Amino acid sequence: MRKTTLLAIAGTSALTMLLAGCGSSSTKKADNAGAGAKSGKVGVILPDATTSPRWEANDRPLLAASFKTAGITADIQNANGDKSKFGTICDGMINASVNVLLIVNLDSDSGSACLKKAQAAGIKTIDYDRLTLGGGASYYVSFDNVAVGGLMATGIEKCLTDAGKTKANLVLIDGDPTDNNAALFKKGYVDGLKAKVDSGDYKIVGDQTGKWDANVAGTAFEQLYTAQGGKIDGVVSANDTMAGGIIARLKANKLNGKVPVTGQDASVAGLQAILSGDQCMTVYKAIKAEADAAASLAIALIKGTDATGIAKGSVMDTVLKKEVPSALEVPVAIYKDTVKTVIDDGFQKAADVCTADFAAACKKAGIS
Repeated sequence: MRKTTLLAIAGTSALTMLLAGCGSSSTKKADNAGAGAKSGKVGVILPDATTSPRWEANDRPLLAASFKTAGITADIQNANGDKSKFGTICDGMINASVNVLLIVNLDSDSGSACLKKAQAAGIKTIDYDRLTLGGGASYYVSFDNVAVGGLMATGIEKCLTDAGKTKANLVLIDGDPTDNNAALFKKGYVDGLKAKVDSGDYKIVGDQTGKWDANVAGTAFEQLYTAQGGKIDGVVSANDTMAGGIIARLKANKLNGKVPVTGQDASVAGLQAILSGDQCMTVYKAIKAEADAAASLAIALIKGTDATGIAKGSVMDTVLKKEVPSALEVPVAIYKDTVKTVIDDGFQKAADVCTADFAAACKKAGIS
């Protein structure tokens, strides 16, 4: 999977600026785009409520608030992981004459069918978070997902080094193969680990999909663990949900905290696992910045204004062999000593993360 434009990963000095900017510059983009906008209607289809808590806890309220501020009517629905329901919602929104349709696909086939119907009806389309291969969306809004995977590679190496391990057998637990993002994440961590693998320091002893599911990921890890006779030193897990299933299997073998596990999403459970030492790191994607960019694009499309200032990057649709104009936000690696930044940014609440079992760890991490 190739991308022609990748945003640079922010260095340590840029982290504060990024986290501060998530609540300011992106919000201003949406507010300014909405100023004086003619009325319009936006349809939003979210994928499910199980693969990640973000869809209902973060994306829905953020998108709704941005459209409300801009005076845009928003119909936001969740397909709950059902492709048939996804298609029904899509048809309903097209029949309701939305001006812009923004989707998070369940897979590229069903997502593409929806986008093509919308385009045939003269509706502008936006792929949100996941690129729909072959869909021909007008725009794509997401994070630099190859960079997300790169942070996982850096993370597992850091955690192994901190544990004094220079040689390691690694297992990769990938996301759902129907999700184009999973391929981008994998490219990031495979490329990031290449030098260590080529040198012989690291060996990839297992590579399976966890399908964004904790139980599937846990079972996949357990099978690989058994096949390797327990000789696994680290796990690159493509998100926090799957990391939770893997950690449960490690706990059963009294290895939690001894075998580093990566993650992604900065979920409450993921942050708690990091604070307790069971998870090595996660990748924080400031969803407010992503939602603001998507809202800004939708508003610009309704107003008929230029959106090139928002979508400054591009991502290759390998099916259509064309670049999709894209707005790509910057991901950030989170370790135990930086969990506080996610809470300070307002992405998660201290009350949710710092429950009784984690109160002492939160206090030690400076979270109150």
